[in-house]
This record gives sequence, structure tokens and C-alpha cells, in this order.
Amino acid sequence: MSDTIQNFPPPSDSGSSSLKTAVLVGAVIAMLAANVYLYMQVDVLKTEIAKLRESIATEVTNLRENSTATSATHRKSIETLKSELEAARRTAATAASHAKSEAESHADQIAKQFAAEQKRQEQQFTSQVSEVKEATSSANSKINDVNGEVSNVKTQVASTRSELEKTIGDLKKVTGDLGVQSGYIATNGKELAALKRLGERNYFEFNLAKAKTPQKVGDITLLLKKTDPKKNKYTVEISADDKRTEKKDKNINEPVQFYVAKARQPYELVVNEVGKDIIKGYLATPKDQIARN
Repeated sequence: MSDTIQNFPPPSDSGSSSLKTAVLVGAVIAMLAANVYLYMQVDVLKTEIAKLRESIATEVTNLRENSTATSATHRKSIETLKSELEAARRTAATAASHAKSEAESHADQIAKQFAAEQKRQEQQFTSQVSEVKEATSSANSKINDVNGEVSNVKTQVASTRSELEKTIGDLKKVTGDLGVQSGYIATNGKELAALKRLGERNYFEFNLAKAKTPQKVGDITLLLKKTDPKKNKYTVEISADDKRTEKKDKNINEPVQFYVAKARQPYELVVNEVGKDIIKGYLATPKDQIARN
């Protein structure tokens, strides 16, 4: 294959000029279209900016009005608060002054009450001290009286004891009708009182008159059968442990002895007086009696 070079004819100048013109026209048209578009966009922007400015102006106007109203309200509120604060201060000052006055008055009243109470307590204390002194003096006086009475009682007790010892010393121990040595025998009321104080036996006094029914003396019964005042003799029936024992022609101040089941020592019947159909004396029973089953 052989190389063949073809030579094309160069373009003509008319065709090139037409193309440039067409490109230039197109460019101008495009620039016009762009300018129109830009103009339209600028016009839109101007409209929107105008609206925005108007809106901003309106908002600023509203804000100014609202700010003015708010400021007025705030000023009014502040003035009201100032007035209330001043009133509160005046009220507080008045209240403080009144409270101070009341506090001082109350303090004065309390001080007066305290002074009065202190004075009353001092008077009461003084009165109580006087009462205590009087009571102490009275108590000392009573103690002295009691001491005197105690001394008198001691003297009387000593005298009574001495008299009792003398009376007991004058008493006699004799043998009873059963041949048992008796205790002391009392022949009168004084001697019997001395025996009771001695406390060695139990004593039961009696006035026994002649009767159909027996008389209870202590834990036995006695029935007077007869008396002989001239000879100071008597006969008596004794009932003890469901048994009857007759003691005939007994003398005064003679221990009439008999046994009972519950005692280790004999009972003793002593008659100190014998009258017409009556005898007076006492029954002596031992302390150490055995309890009944």
C-alpha cells in the first residue's frame, strides 16, 4: 500500500467569518439573557429586601412600643415596689417601736412580778422559819415534858416493881389438898394482881353463888353445894373432862387441887371469901397445857 497524501483545499475566508459572527451573536444573546436574568433576580432581591426592611422596621417599631410599654410597666412596678417598701419600712419601724415598748412593758411587769414573788417567798420563808422555831420550841418543851413523864413512869415502874416484889415476897407457897406443892397463893385482890403480873399461871376470878346450874370458870364448871361462913368452909362440885368431883368442907385460902387431861400440873381452886350461899376466889391453871387432839 503506497502512501498517498491527499491535499484538501483550505477553507475559504467567508465561511470562517460567518462562523465567528454566529458565535459572537450567540454569545451576545447569552449575555443579554444572563443580564435579563440577573436583572430579574436583582429586582426580586430588591423587592424582598424592601419587604424585609419593611418587616424589620415594623418589628423595630413594635419592639420600641413594647419596650416603651414594658419600661413604663416596669417603672410603675418599681414605683409601686418603692412605695410598698417605704410603707413596709414605716410599718416595721412602727411595729419595732411598738414591740420594743411592749417588750419593755412586759419586762417591767415580769420584774415587778419577780420582785413580788421574791418578797412573798421571803415572807413565807420567814414565816416558815418562825413556825419551825415555834415547833422546835414546842417539840423541845414536849420532849422535856415527855422526859419528865418518862422519869415519872420509870419511878412508878420502879415503885410498882418494888411493891410487886415485896408483895410476891409476902406470898406463901403451900401444899394443896392433893399433897402437891402449889405455886404462890393470893389471899386478896392485891396479891392476885401481883400474881397476874408475875405471869407464871393463868388466873380466872369468880363470884360463885349457890344455884341449880353450874357456872363456867375458865375451861371447867363449878357448882356451889353449901357454905359455912362461921367456919369459913364450903363444899363445891367441880366438872372437868366430863367428870364430876366434889370437894367437901374446904377452907378459905386452901389450894383445892384437881387434874385435867390436858395439863401436866394440877389446877388449883382458891376461895378467899366465904359468905352465905356465895364464895369468891380464883382458878389458877398452868401455862404449859397440852393441846387436845
